Amino acid sequence: MITILQGKTQKVEISPESPTVIIGERINPTGRYRLSEALRKGNWSLIRQEAISQVEQGAALLDVNVGTMGVDEVAVLPQAARVVSEVVGIPICLDSANPQALEAALKLCPGKPLINSTTGEEKALTTVLPIAKEFGAAVIALCHDEERITNDPERRFKVAEKIMRKAREYGLQETDILIDPLVLTVGAESTAAAVSLSTACLVSERLGLNLTMGVSNVSFGLPKRHLINNSFLAMAIWCGVNAPIINPAAKGMVETILAADLLKGKDPYAARYIRQCRESQPK
Repeated sequence: MITILQGKTQKVEISPESPTVIIGERINPTGRYRLSEALRKGNWSLIRQEAISQVEQGAALLDVNVGTMGVDEVAVLPQAARVVSEVVGIPICLDSANPQALEAALKLCPGKPLINSTTGEEKALTTVLPIAKEFGAAVIALCHDEERITNDPERRFKVAEKIMRKAREYGLQETDILIDPLVLTVGAESTAAAVSLSTACLVSERLGLNLTMGVSNVSFGLPKRHLINNSFLAMAIWCGVNAPIINPAAKGMVETILAADLLKGKDPYAARYIRQCRESQPK
């Protein structure tokens, strides 16, 4: 099961057998005043810096989200995607709930990008999947639908199956869908992480699909978030998540991925792990 995404100059392959692929989450104005202001003013220098920094830290894809007060997503998302694509050349993950903004950005986005996201809700599926098919994009699909968010992994798995059936109806392939088992904070629901991990295992084992998730959601509202995030990330990789959405600059995050890949047998002779350790040594 190989999902191939293409940027302006670089290609990325996501598969259960390959090393974990990092989707960088930092180009997102939520809770970030400077970035929000830069987007409102059309100042692209901060966007460029974030893109370059995340790639240097290990991101293979970049999530681009411009949703903030005072920003016209239909006008700004295509510009942001173009700027990011030109400065780093890797595949773009277009993060918007606005279908018009997605279409506008996809018209300018080179290669095969990723859309973030759809859910299992009929309205979302019938809106996003045709756009993905028209522009040849892949899609992140969250495991919830019209019913309330469930804490039953089997129910979330059924939503994943529903999404895949609908995707096939629109002519999309299994490789065009990355399933997100849905991550909620353990600060509000003690079983939230366990439910997400169990769902990931079901999707990976029964459907063999590629998986993503917003890792840091799990620790929202809690102290020492990096401890929770890194532990959860290692468990998620073991359960089949192979394209997590993270901040690659976060403390220990990339090292956790390298160690988890090594332990799962995705790093023959510990070559990547040892190389990273050597490169991180003070000169």
